[in-house]
Amino acid sequence: MAAGMGSRFGSLKQITPLGPHQKALLHYTVYDAVHAGFDKIVLVIRESFAQEFVEFVGKYAESLVETRYCFQRMDKLPGNLPPIDREKPWGTAHAIWCAKDEIHEPFAALNADDFYGSDAFVKAHDFLVNEANDGEFGLVGYRLASTLSENGSVSRGICEADEHQHLTAVTERTKIARQADGTVKDEESGTVLHDEDLVSMNFWAFTPKIFEEIERQFVEFYPLNKDNLKSEFYIPKVVDQVIKRGIAHVKVLKTDAKWFGVTYKEDIPGVNAALEAFDKTGKYRDL
Repeated sequence: MAAGMGSRFGSLKQITPLGPHQKALLHYTVYDAVHAGFDKIVLVIRESFAQEFVEFVGKYAESLVETRYCFQRMDKLPGNLPPIDREKPWGTAHAIWCAKDEIHEPFAALNADDFYGSDAFVKAHDFLVNEANDGEFGLVGYRLASTLSENGSVSRGICEADEHQHLTAVTERTKIARQADGTVKDEESGTVLHDEDLVSMNFWAFTPKIFEEIERQFVEFYPLNKDNLKSEFYIPKVVDQVIKRGIAHVKVLKTDAKWFGVTYKEDIPGVNAALEAFDKTGKYRDL
C-alpha cells in the first residue's frame, strides 16, 4: 500500500531515498519479498504521483517479479457508494480493496513506507503457502517497544491473542508515544500500554475473501463517517470485526525481525544508520 499522503512526514516518503544505496524502503520490501518466495507484487498507488513512483520503484520491482499497479481512487468505493469530495484517502482497508481485481490468490498486504525485516516475509510466505484459507488469516506481530518513534506519536493496532496464538481483538491506537517517565501511553485515549504488547504493523496474510468483508463493513462505515473528511477505514478494524463475528481466525506470526519506519523527517537519520549497518554485514549489497 503506497497511496498515503505522508502528512506527518511532509512529503512522499514512499519514494524518499534512504541508506547507502539511496533507495526507498519499498525497494527493501520488494527484495525481501522476492527472496522469501513471493512471485507477484501489486502496488497500490495514487494517480497523482504514478509516473514518478514507477520510475523510482516500479521498474525495480518489474525487473525481479510480475508487477501490477492499481490506484486508490476517491471515486471508486465499495458497494458503488457515491464519492465524497475529500483530499485524504479512505485508509488502509480501502487501499487493499482497490487491489481486488489484481489479486486472486492468498496474499500479503503491508505498508510501503515501513521496513519489516526478511524474517517477516519468510514467516508470511510460509503461512500463505501452507496454512492460509478462507477461515484462517495471518498477522505478523511485533513488540510495541520495537516500533515506537523517538520523534513523535505513532498509530498502532494493539493486539490480544489466545493460547492458540489466534487474535482475539485488534484496537487501533492512533497517538502512541513514550512519556517522560518512561511509560507508553495512547495520548488520545489516555490508555497506558506496555513494551511487550503485541502490535500490528499492517503486515497481513489474507485470502481474497477479505475483499467481500471489507466491502460489507465499508457499507456500514460510510453513512456514519461520510461527513467526517478526516475519517479513515482501517484494516485492523475490519479484522477485529472478522474475529468478533466468527468469520475467520487470525494466526499471529511472531517475528524477531527489526522493524523501523519513517513517520517523521526526524526518523531519517536513524533509518539511514540501520540500513548502513545492514550494508556492513553484506546484506542488501546487491539491492
